[in-house]
Amino acid sequence: MHRSELTIELGAIRRNAATLLRALGGAELWAVVKTNGYGLGALDVARAALAGGATALCVATVPEALALRRELPEPRILILGPALPSEIAQAREARLELVVADGEIPAGVPVHLKLDTGMGRYGFSELPTPAADVVGLMTHLATADTDEAFAAEQIERFRAATEPYAHLTRHVANSAAALRIPAARFDAARCGVALCGLSPFGEDPAADGLDPALRWESYLAQVKRLEPGRSTGYGRRFVAQTPTWIGLVPVGYGDGFRRDMTGTEVLVAGERRRVVGTVSMESFAVELDRELPVGTPVVLLGDGVLAEDHARGAGTINYEIVSRISSDPTRARRTVVE
Repeated sequence: MHRSELTIELGAIRRNAATLLRALGGAELWAVVKTNGYGLGALDVARAALAGGATALCVATVPEALALRRELPEPRILILGPALPSEIAQAREARLELVVADGEIPAGVPVHLKLDTGMGRYGFSELPTPAADVVGLMTHLATADTDEAFAAEQIERFRAATEPYAHLTRHVANSAAALRIPAARFDAARCGVALCGLSPFGEDPAADGLDPALRWESYLAQVKRLEPGRSTGYGRRFVAQTPTWIGLVPVGYGDGFRRDMTGTEVLVAGERRRVVGTVSMESFAVELDRELPVGTPVVLLGDGVLAEDHARGAGTINYEIVSRISSDPTRARRTVVE
């Protein structure tokens, strides 16, 4: 028996692609599968997204793109992050597309020029005249999930700067903008978390018709009763006030169940139970209302237990929750289902 099991539902990714395409109203869907597909597996997410109607893939680095190209010889693959000078020849040979945010524009490889309209990260301050190898123009929205007014300012800056080159592919929208900001859709949208069934707004994904594609399960490895005054875990952060049953789950922050997720809830035998005490590297404790047998199923994600819920408790975002889950086969069994 593995300490935990990850299940990736490809059908959910295809359904999420269809939901995004309906929202985009004719713009192309480009699937962002960086950081191993937000932890779900870059190749599996890419294949499902393409089957669901995506027309290009986006990653962060040249090595990520090369790994995909070995398995997927046909689709467009766009590298969103900066490429090292030594990687440009590799990109050219593998028929990859580069984003250029400053400096010289390399020749002989398709290029997308990135304009900084307010994100304050990578991007030209002023859009240079597109060279012959430029096939696309882009920017990145800073607040599509939180401040539509500022996003609208960015969109208009981009529109004004790129209008003379409207024959090139223009792409601005991320998952949040694709779902809720029509003005951001242009020719294509770069969507990642929404494809995985995660809400870019930190809400229940169902509010935008999204279906979580990741399920994470474990079990009770030991069950014990704490007498009043007894504690569980490092630092004695949970001390029993009355006789209390606890269950120990053999998953911890080494597996991606973060140390600051104390207080979140998981499902034990189908019932919500609170995580108590300090999350250890390989274990955490849940408070029970009764003695349960060893081996009782525990759902960490799925069946209504959302990454968004865990993120709120940990003071972070759902992206970070899922991308940190370890799919190392020595720690978890990973299954892909249709």
